[in-house]
Amino acid sequence: MQRLALFDLDNTLVSLDEAFQAWAVEFVDDHRLGREVVDWLIAFDQEGYPHREVFFGKIREHFTLSESVEELWSLYRRRMPHLVRCRPEVMEGLGRLRAAGWKVAIVTNGTADNQLGKIQRTGLAEAVDAYALSGLEGIRKPDVGLFEIAARRCGMSLADGGWMVGDHPVKDIGGGRTAGLRTVWVDRRNRQDQEHRADHVVRDVLQAMEILHGER
Repeated sequence: MQRLALFDLDNTLVSLDEAFQAWAVEFVDDHRLGREVVDWLIAFDQEGYPHREVFFGKIREHFTLSESVEELWSLYRRRMPHLVRCRPEVMEGLGRLRAAGWKVAIVTNGTADNQLGKIQRTGLAEAVDAYALSGLEGIRKPDVGLFEIAARRCGMSLADGGWMVGDHPVKDIGGGRTAGLRTVWVDRRNRQDQEHRADHVVRDVLQAMEILHGER
């Protein structure tokens, strides 16, 4: 099997949960909603709304905010790249993989401005060989097409195999398996009852990188 490693971005290479918490604190302060609302926003976010426009529509209605849904969503997209962090040990892990001969790419869903901003501001743009963003390509995981674009930009083909590492059991694990890749599920929230068909389950992306290093 060729040394191709595709990684999800949010809650895989970077912690979107931590960035969201920081955003929630700022949002509550800006709108004078009271600090108790931070926990409410975090719980509301974890309900898993399919798109942020739906999420912000419900928040606008709940708190009777003056901004439009698009304004709220736009402000969020502009702010998040400044709040997301990639741990130094994750950057080092990517460097170790590439030094060992792996081609590494990011495959992520999301709007182009938000996701590209995160990749650029964290330094991940220089830490990987390629990336494929749904907001730029018009294809979303689990569609195999997005995985194909990432592999091709690494000078490789999905037909020769590889790995997909991510935190979503359908978009990352299901999509990766359909693309013919082996998979590692980064189960950060320890969702043991969640159905999946991953080859490996880990709690942190660094553990996934160690699994890849063990491949010959």
